[in-house]
Amino acid sequence: MRARHGAAFRRRFPGRAVYIGFDLAVLAALLFLALLLYIHTYGQTVVNRAADRLILQESSVILGADGTVLRRIRLPESGYRSIARLTEMPELLIQTVLAVEDRRFYTHNGLDYSGIARAAVRNTLNLQITEGGSSITQQLARNLYLDRSRTLLRKLNEASIALTLERRLSKDEILELYLNQIYMGQGQYGVKTAAEYYFGVTDLRQLDIGQIAALAATPKGPSIYNPAENNAVSSARQELVLRIMEQQGLITAQERALAARGEYHPPKAAGESSYIGASYIDAALQEAARHTGITPEELKTGGYRILTAMNAQAQGALEQAFRNADNFPPDGASARVEAAMVIIDQHSGEVAALIGGRDAATGSLNRAIIDARQPGSAFKPIIAYGPALESGRYTADSILPDRKQKYGGYSPENVNGVYRGQVSMRTALRESINAPAVWLLKQVGISPARQFAARLGIALPPEDSHLSIALGGLHQGVSPLKLAQAYSVFASGGIYQEAHTVRSITGADGRLLYRYEPEPQRVIKAQTAESMTRMLREAVNGGTGRKARLAVPVAGKTGTTQAGLPGVSAKANRDLWFAGYTPDWTAAVWMGFDRTDKEHVLYEGSGKAAALFAAVMSKVVTGSGSW
Repeated sequence: MRARHGAAFRRRFPGRAVYIGFDLAVLAALLFLALLLYIHTYGQTVVNRAADRLILQESSVILGADGTVLRRIRLPESGYRSIARLTEMPELLIQTVLAVEDRRFYTHNGLDYSGIARAAVRNTLNLQITEGGSSITQQLARNLYLDRSRTLLRKLNEASIALTLERRLSKDEILELYLNQIYMGQGQYGVKTAAEYYFGVTDLRQLDIGQIAALAATPKGPSIYNPAENNAVSSARQELVLRIMEQQGLITAQERALAARGEYHPPKAAGESSYIGASYIDAALQEAARHTGITPEELKTGGYRILTAMNAQAQGALEQAFRNADNFPPDGASARVEAAMVIIDQHSGEVAALIGGRDAATGSLNRAIIDARQPGSAFKPIIAYGPALESGRYTADSILPDRKQKYGGYSPENVNGVYRGQVSMRTALRESINAPAVWLLKQVGISPARQFAARLGIALPPEDSHLSIALGGLHQGVSPLKLAQAYSVFASGGIYQEAHTVRSITGADGRLLYRYEPEPQRVIKAQTAESMTRMLREAVNGGTGRKARLAVPVAGKTGTTQAGLPGVSAKANRDLWFAGYTPDWTAAVWMGFDRTDKEHVLYEGSGKAAALFAAVMSKVVTGSGSW
């Protein structure tokens, strides 16, 4: 009976199974086509939208005056990378990486199907995804565009991007990208960066067999296999790579044995410090941006080599002095006394050292280059005495009135309230007397005085067209850099050399983008500079700048601006300055609070700034120069 019913069913529905099979086949074909479409379009879309990722960022390098590496710029959210062309890499390194990572790299289309099949079998046996069978192209696709999750969707996306990369780039271009992009542990990206970091080798052609094996061993597990780990795990991985090299005929058994016996010795520090010159480097990047039109951020990640004028000895002495709290006045209730200092070589205009604060760090407020503080009496040589000497109508021995006078609504006062009737110019400058300076500016004329200051590098805005500028009362203020620049003209005998931190800038391709070309200009008479130097030496030897004295001749001037706050002692100050020079160096020092209020004023005088000048300069002057 059942047989008859089954036969009847088959007679009634003879094609049912065929239809179902056909439907399933059609569905499978559609799914397969959809998969092919996804693979074709996903990678293309992703790469098109982020094509810039195919251009790797490269750490720029900041160099000191002697060529020492001061800083390798860390890439945003990454580490450090130096890019090498494939032609710069030894063939043994290339062939070893291929032997370890992807032997069929030059024959597949981005997907190594036999490797994928082998990985699939092992994953099935392990009941989890433990291997990916990824080709070098797939690894590059993942590193550039994807995360490291172990899912089938990520593998599918990886394959899609890999196929796109193979269509867009040549095999050599893909391999070069991979070798420069791959993470090598310890924050190092690419084989060139790793070779220098782990072995001190800058020319990849100088790598030995053991070093090549160690580099090729690292990508499999950068955190455990990198050479610096130097343990049983990393050594075992290196030996495995050496055996692969021998098996592939890349090295002989003797070479393998010799390389396996080699011991790892980390390179000696090349003098690089991530802490020295943070303010200086920030200033140099800003200067480089002005000269090239490249933004500071782009300058950091474009593989540029920026040769600066930083003198490591001077910068080190500067930073050491700033770490000593005894060199500064007492801190305020909720803020510490800040300071900034700049040292210039007056013969070349090169900024030898610069610091923008006591806790100077990359990107922090750089007080050394901001025109924000009143220079006080340190401005008198620039705006009053210098212009008077330059006019030819006055000398250091000219007699000036020292009495209280009114100039319209302005009535300057001497700090101690004492008026001598008349004094010589040299005495007025040595003792920093206010009344003669204002009178002298009135006689010279504000316009000629402003022009004189501009020739020294301080161009005053229209708001500074009043007699109080004789005492440093400026609308905007000056920076230590500009004040040092101005004094450097006196120090150089009247020659203006633009203060600069950058000597040259070279692109990643080795092309020179910028070089500082000296353009010395005589901007004031040699006699004016000579007379000013003599007077400023007196100000240091027996005047307000005594604390700046050194074993070598020093010329300079202090400057103080009073706090001028209601309810605060008249002895309270806002800014302390000293600007001065030796036969070799010119420097300017500023001290004060970022914000001045009743609880944040200075009760010490500008002698404190002069003392800091001496503390730093005593470590850097040679004693060979003289006037």
